[in-house]
Amino acid sequence: MENETMQTRGDEPESVPSIVAPEPDFDWTSAPDVPHELFLRWRQDAINAGLTEAYAATLSTVDADGMPDARVLTVKDVSEECGFKIATGEDSVKGRQLLANPNCALTFYWSPLNRAVRVRGAAQRATAAESAADFLARHPQTRANTLAAPQSSSFSTDTARDELIRQARAAMELDPGIVSPQWTVWTVVPKSVEFWQGDPNRNHQRLSYIRTETAWDKQRLWP
Repeated sequence: MENETMQTRGDEPESVPSIVAPEPDFDWTSAPDVPHELFLRWRQDAINAGLTEAYAATLSTVDADGMPDARVLTVKDVSEECGFKIATGEDSVKGRQLLANPNCALTFYWSPLNRAVRVRGAAQRATAAESAADFLARHPQTRANTLAAPQSSSFSTDTARDELIRQARAAMELDPGIVSPQWTVWTVVPKSVEFWQGDPNRNHQRLSYIRTETAWDKQRLWP
């Protein structure tokens, strides 16, 4: 232990860059008037580039003590009104936090393209029918896990966990249309959406959309 040293930022070689990929072309003057069109264009660029997690995003919420919380999830649906749809059980940590305080944020990061998108707004609950349809469209293992126990709840052993999942799968076989009453679709309705195009020379391009009463106000932001 006496010969071990803790590496600090000062020990890192300057030759290790933090932004290495050549940035794609981004002409902010041709950006659409609504942010969801640019978002879908950027996400398709990520898919075309072969990114395996193009739909992944970090959802940030606030707990009852005002502490921020964050986790990575999948965002597949974006509405024409620029609503970003997510889903979770109301009895999960993020579900309880959204019920208590719907203010939240989504962060998308496509590292090989040096691109990120920040979404800030509030989450709105969908109808029970929409949430049920979303649940039945989920992977069978996701449905079994959700029916077995609340997400992030504690368990004692793998045997205990597997037994709960077995019981849930048996219930699904008896009733293929069984739906978790806790499963809820949320739509994150943005107040702002920011697009960040990184530059290895640090001349980053940032374009922010701010929602007004009737439209979106576009603003360029300092790098």
